[in-house]
Amino acid sequence: MNTEVEAAQTAAGRELVVRLAFGTMAAHTLRAAVRLEVVELIGDGPRTAAETAAAAGTAHQPMTRLLRALTALGLLTQDAPDTFSVTPAGALLGPGHPDSLASFVRMFTDPAIVRAWEHLENSVRTGETAFDPVFGTDFFSHLARHPELSTDFNAAMSQATSETAAALPRAFDFSRFASVTDVGGGNGTLLAAVLDAHPRLSGTVFDTADGLAEAAKTLAQHGLEDRCSLVSGDFFRSVPSGSDVYLLKSVLHDWTDARAATILRHCRRALSPGGTVLIVEPVLPEAVDTEDAGTYLSDLNMMVNVGGRERTRADFEELCRRAALRVTSVVPLADAAPYSLIEAVAD
Repeated sequence: MNTEVEAAQTAAGRELVVRLAFGTMAAHTLRAAVRLEVVELIGDGPRTAAETAAAAGTAHQPMTRLLRALTALGLLTQDAPDTFSVTPAGALLGPGHPDSLASFVRMFTDPAIVRAWEHLENSVRTGETAFDPVFGTDFFSHLARHPELSTDFNAAMSQATSETAAALPRAFDFSRFASVTDVGGGNGTLLAAVLDAHPRLSGTVFDTADGLAEAAKTLAQHGLEDRCSLVSGDFFRSVPSGSDVYLLKSVLHDWTDARAATILRHCRRALSPGGTVLIVEPVLPEAVDTEDAGTYLSDLNMMVNVGGRERTRADFEELCRRAALRVTSVVPLADAAPYSLIEAVAD
């Protein structure tokens, strides 16, 4: 190989490895920015580091160092040596932004997520979830015992659902159905978007009582109280019966194959004749997609924290087969990558 080419490849490789090794530090820089409300304090800016520090109740020099790091990460711009403004990407850290990711950052940099990752090596060696021995309980039981964390989790899931909520009503023909149940639907963000786009459709948001905590507020904001009901329960025991569509977005990847098949089996039993189970999740290609590192990291996160996994089309087909369902189509969800729509009917 040409010596110059080899040297360039080595330099690029070193830069990549170093950047990835610093990834945890970058994540905690975002966490500090959210918790200190840096974006809100700078506002429409520009604002000096001294002013930002005073408003945040921190010392001037440490705040300057944080703002410089956020600038290097592309979340702020430096307008003068001590003066900073928020970039469009940085604005997403503000809770008031319509596409805010503030709760998402808070949740995915929380010790409840991060600590178990320290034991990834053992999970790879054994296939066992790391969260349970670290915290003495499973992830969802831990959430139930910590209301503030549960609130952050529900908000993070809502923020992560915003793109899907915008894309799904245009991507699937709900007009041929009369009713839909969103299984594990949380605060109702996704179903509200579907019902807004299809006025003749009625709906049910089904989740645990904790998961539904903000759902009534969401429905009220959309004026959907008369067209959508809230039902609490446990999808490992049953789901509400009689809907034409059972929608599961980012539910199955939280669970082992056996438990995911149980959820699907309950949806199959509850399904109206001629109805559909619609699964919205990433579908791993047979060959690794090097442009989609996030899904593969999510797959490891499922292993480490909850015991679930991301799946290929063949994996979904097998899960559905175990629940007496047959996959009829798998279509990438435009404008909401990496999600796909997996449609299944009674077999």
